[in-house]
Amino acid sequence: MPDNLPVLSLITFSPLIGVLLLLFIPKTQGQWIKTVAVLTTVVPLLLSGWLYYDFNANLEGMQFKEEVPWILVPLNKETLSGLTSFFYQFNYVMAVDGLSLPLVFLTALVALMAALASVYIKKRWKTYFILFLLLETGMFGVFMAQDLFLFFVFFEVTLIPMFFLIGIWGYMDRERAANKFLIYNGLGSAIMLIAFLILVTTAGFSQTAAGGGTSIHYSGDINVITENLFQNAQSYVNQNDPSGNNPFFLSETMKWALFVLLLVAFGIKLPIFPFHTWMLKVHTEAPPSIVMIHSGILLKMGAYGLIRFGILLFPQQAVAWAGVLAVLGVINILYGAVLAFVQKEFKLVLAYSSISHMGIVLLGIAAFNTVGLEGAIFQLVSHGLISALMFLLVGSIHERTGTTELGSLGGLAKSIPFISGILLVAGMASLGLPGLSGFVSEFLAFLGLFESHPVITAVGALGIILAAVYVLRGVLSITYGPLQEGLPEMRDARLIEAVPMITLVAFIVVLGIYPAVLSGPLHQTVSSFDQFIHSVAKIGG
Repeated sequence: MPDNLPVLSLITFSPLIGVLLLLFIPKTQGQWIKTVAVLTTVVPLLLSGWLYYDFNANLEGMQFKEEVPWILVPLNKETLSGLTSFFYQFNYVMAVDGLSLPLVFLTALVALMAALASVYIKKRWKTYFILFLLLETGMFGVFMAQDLFLFFVFFEVTLIPMFFLIGIWGYMDRERAANKFLIYNGLGSAIMLIAFLILVTTAGFSQTAAGGGTSIHYSGDINVITENLFQNAQSYVNQNDPSGNNPFFLSETMKWALFVLLLVAFGIKLPIFPFHTWMLKVHTEAPPSIVMIHSGILLKMGAYGLIRFGILLFPQQAVAWAGVLAVLGVINILYGAVLAFVQKEFKLVLAYSSISHMGIVLLGIAAFNTVGLEGAIFQLVSHGLISALMFLLVGSIHERTGTTELGSLGGLAKSIPFISGILLVAGMASLGLPGLSGFVSEFLAFLGLFESHPVITAVGALGIILAAVYVLRGVLSITYGPLQEGLPEMRDARLIEAVPMITLVAFIVVLGIYPAVLSGPLHQTVSSFDQFIHSVAKIGG
């Protein structure tokens, strides 16, 4: 890949080219609108594949870094004597490592599959796809941004399109679902913003000699913050002296407060019990193509943010709370599994299943070792593929039957065998059948946690048994048994439905049979995370 090619920016902003093209297409040209939108999502997928291929798995740290000055906010330098300049500085900094790279590729893949699944959208295609592509840009930016303010901007870019995509194209109770989504996620964003502002004005402090005086600025750059907290920790600590120039200081008490704030902010997005109720409405009321995006990608933003900011910026606090994170994970697993088992609506089964599977991510994080962290990130990718496939199938079934109530379905294997067969494969992947991606991620997460918390691991493993029960109950009640009376004549999957189904199944199988495709780029990054976390936690202890 050419060194001067801004591939990360091309991936992030290529959907906006599609937005510009759509603005010039008359809204009556529905087929042209759909074609342009789908082709636009192909571009970042191809670039992401190229990025994945060119990524050096043997290197630690960030790769393909892009950095340019962005926003500079002057402050009153008269407040401190001897200053030549005093300002806030936020840069456009984009980069990827083994944590973000798989999620970037997952985003590109699921976005294309969801664009194809948007065949079920029946109105206002132009507005729909403009919002869809804006959402895609926001998601890419979240996984690549290396500046706190830039991350926050991209994070917020995902909220507004999602609000309208749910509220306009959802089902009967769509407006309530959209409002609940915005309230909960807006609260999480507000908490995150408070934490970020404190971080910037404390750990973002930089001081240099300039023009016979001193230049002071506050930066949102993750590298600057990390250097102040860890590499240059002693010089940063000295700024707490009354004679120092830093009027703010990140004390140990404040570090704990920030860790908890970030845990809550990203826990709402993940979601962690009890911050999950908003997600249930989204899963049941949003159109299937948007739930593919939401369950497949947006939930992963919560886990990504927790690892990138909560764990890596506050490793001492995170390790001290490993038991708390593990217990929260087990609660998610068992709560989600038990409630998934008693649901009569298949979309709610999948919603509670997502809560349960995100609990496995928490268990992997709580292990705080290479195996567990790999399992957590593997679970993010695996669940992203499986949940996207599941909701693609939900859309296909609802399109044909007008319902996803388990009591109103049955015997569909007779009339739509292809869709039923894919549903069976997706179900097996969800319950963790060996040879499919779900098994690898669950095995790694539980294996990693067993070393430090064997009892919690054993309790959490009960969720795997319950998963087999609720998945088989849901899938078999839809596909087997007598064909329910009153169901209309049905045709099997069309080509535009079959292509994304087969594609997602292929990735699920490949990751299950040959997990090194993902663990290869992941291992070096996770290993360096593990060493860093324990070195800091040991020093702090």
